[in-house]
Amino acid sequence: MTSQKTILRALAGETLPTPPIWMMRQAGRYLPEYRATRAQAGDFLSLCYNSELATEVTMQPIRRYGFDASILFADILLVPQALGADLRFETGEGPRLSTITSQAELDALKPADEIHEHLDPIYQTVNTLSKSLPDETTLIGFAGAPWTVATYMIGGKGTPDQAPAHALKAENKAVFEGVLDRITEATILYLNKQIEAGAEVVKLFDSWAGSLKGDDFDNYSLTPMRKIIDGVRASHPNTPIIAFPRGAGERYKGAHEATGADCIAFDDAVSAEWVAEHVQPDGCVQGNLASSHMVTGGDALVSETRRIVDALSKGPHIFNLGHGITPDADPENVQLMIDTVRSSTRGA
Repeated sequence: MTSQKTILRALAGETLPTPPIWMMRQAGRYLPEYRATRAQAGDFLSLCYNSELATEVTMQPIRRYGFDASILFADILLVPQALGADLRFETGEGPRLSTITSQAELDALKPADEIHEHLDPIYQTVNTLSKSLPDETTLIGFAGAPWTVATYMIGGKGTPDQAPAHALKAENKAVFEGVLDRITEATILYLNKQIEAGAEVVKLFDSWAGSLKGDDFDNYSLTPMRKIIDGVRASHPNTPIIAFPRGAGERYKGAHEATGADCIAFDDAVSAEWVAEHVQPDGCVQGNLASSHMVTGGDALVSETRRIVDALSKGPHIFNLGHGITPDADPENVQLMIDTVRSSTRGA
């Protein structure tokens, strides 16, 4: 029964004896079965848009580990591609996009309500997964938050400091905000379609939120996420939403209220003890084992996992990493983490 799914219970505010667990990028390059399916697809984008193969890689970590949730296999940059941006992935270098830095380039993007034909394979993947996952496994859909997606659209690629987006914000705020607004509109529609296809939870990833300071953090990370969450809630008031303003630091405090999210995911730059004091009283939290432990394993993995479980044992908590698992991770360490979480006595 849906009401018994542990992720949904935690998102509803319940403190559980054992925290439910899933892992960011749990379907990915650290798994040999993923690499085999990726080779079959030919390239990354072909894998994203092949519903059968995208379903397969989404299911792989569920079969192997029995996570409490499965997250749709896709990419945050499919939305700009659906809006008309050129997108390709260079081997070993990551995404490359056509840039949006002028009013003319912004005007050339498609209207937000014209994204669905392009993204139909993604909705089909969600629909297939909703029928294929074990009854106890929650299906999570997702999208990139506007600031993070905009940094790629403006810079044409990932950059270490998001400097192109910061520069456009300073030099042509109208175009900069126009890009964020178009992404915001499209993301509301995209997440609503995922929910209609069968997603039970949706998550917003603002991976570069930490590069925004002061009022910019409020205006360009938290506020756009709030607009999306309000827009999704208008159509799907009962669907839980997770927000991840990575790098927020002390600004995680108050993020539940600022975004309207049911759960705030947090990175490993803040301690679980600090989160328990300053963030968890406002609602469910998700995090935050350093992904490096999935590489190194051993006693440090076990002790850190137990510490996080214990620190967050007095309120609703979903166990996860502080960021996505890396390709050099050892699959055996993932199993060790899961076994440690599920054998921990909370609050002991």
